[in-house]
Amino acid sequence: MLPSIVILGVFVVYPMTQALYLSFTDYDVLNPARFVGLDNYSRLVGDGDFRNALLNTLYYAVVTTPVSVALALLFAVLLNMKLPLRGFARTAIFMPVVLGLAVVAIAWSFLLDPDIGLISYWLGEIGIGTGQGWLRDPDLAMPAVMLVGVWKNVGFYMVIYLAGLQSIPRDLYEAARIDGASAWQQFRKVTWPLLANQTMLVTILAAIATLQAFDQIFVMTGGGPFFQTETLVMLIYRSGFEHFEFGYAAAISWVLVLLILVLSLLQLLYFRRRAVRY
Repeated sequence: MLPSIVILGVFVVYPMTQALYLSFTDYDVLNPARFVGLDNYSRLVGDGDFRNALLNTLYYAVVTTPVSVALALLFAVLLNMKLPLRGFARTAIFMPVVLGLAVVAIAWSFLLDPDIGLISYWLGEIGIGTGQGWLRDPDLAMPAVMLVGVWKNVGFYMVIYLAGLQSIPRDLYEAARIDGASAWQQFRKVTWPLLANQTMLVTILAAIATLQAFDQIFVMTGGGPFFQTETLVMLIYRSGFEHFEFGYAAAISWVLVLLILVLSLLQLLYFRRRAVRY
């Protein structure tokens, strides 16, 4: 374990402790760091930009996490059956996982472009669209980046569910069929309860990923229009690398760390009660 511990210490633990130290300073690169105590954290309380970014982050997470989990489960159940082109469908759904999110975001920006975008054209043909484009509309920009986030990650969660489905003993389904259970009853009484462990893992991973959303937002909208898609990570980037307020950016980053920690622990405690062994 020593090599892994060293790598984690150098690339994870050390940067986090440095960020914690910087969060108590007014470091701006040009001048030496000066200790300011809790000033950066008290500033967060009255910062409208921080409140907006926090609400956008929670909105993104609350919508994207359950949608990703539900779609992953649906695809896993369908593709666990003996269907035509099952291997092709599995590969197609998983393929976005191995692609770089920045590259994917560029492609989606073209697809959603109001002038040349294929998806915008198709949606416009059925009466769904906007003249200024999805990524420039304050009401549609966030759903657009959510769509990309779900499309990018759902394949990974599907594979986890597929592994869980294939580990469920077939005897349980045979017993359920003998007892007269329908397909829905088999899913509700056998499949879903026995996927509790996978659901816990997928939900926690999805929540952490959504709370750290940055790549597609940076590429597709830059946090706009009118800061409607600016998340906490986008605000950290803007505060640190545009305004050079690295102490304040570090304080925001630690708020995000604590938010992820609290949500992960709550989910872990909830799902641990439903953990199954068979």
